Amino acid sequence: MALNLDQKKAVVAEVAEVAANAHSAIAAEYIGLTVEDMTALRVKAREENVYLRVVKNTLARRAFEGTDFECMSDAMVGPLVLAFSQEDPGAAARVISDFAKGNDKLVVKLVSISGQLLDAGDIKRLASMPTKDQAISMLMSVMNAPVEKLARTLNEVPGKLVRVIAAVRDQKDAA
Repeated sequence: MALNLDQKKAVVAEVAEVAANAHSAIAAEYIGLTVEDMTALRVKAREENVYLRVVKNTLARRAFEGTDFECMSDAMVGPLVLAFSQEDPGAAARVISDFAKGNDKLVVKLVSISGQLLDAGDIKRLASMPTKDQAISMLMSVMNAPVEKLARTLNEVPGKLVRVIAAVRDQKDAA
């Protein structure tokens, strides 16, 4: 079904708004995917707060103008599904990468983060980035380690004294 001019403007405005607020974008070719497969992909994307949309390349190019994802415009060829990470930079990469493992008909073509166009193979690196909660957890464990070590060291002094006294007592009892 062909879109009229107003509908095209609405699509461009919607995608431009999402692209302006997104952390990363993935474009993947979906030739050969069934309706059930696309529905499953959309459900997974919705669960991970990833905006997923099939848009004509000309409309996507217009939507990308003035955003960090303008670098993707020249390489957009063929039927592509666009995935934008809304909160976590690696969310879209994880959704697309996980789905592509089980379905070889979804082929990653473009990966972009912070205005840089990456190689399609870099999706694995982007997908392995920790989530915000994981990053905070790792930071807190690093910050907590010196305090824990100091507490253990300070606790060792009286513990050692107690062991020495117990050893002296055992030695006197044995004599």
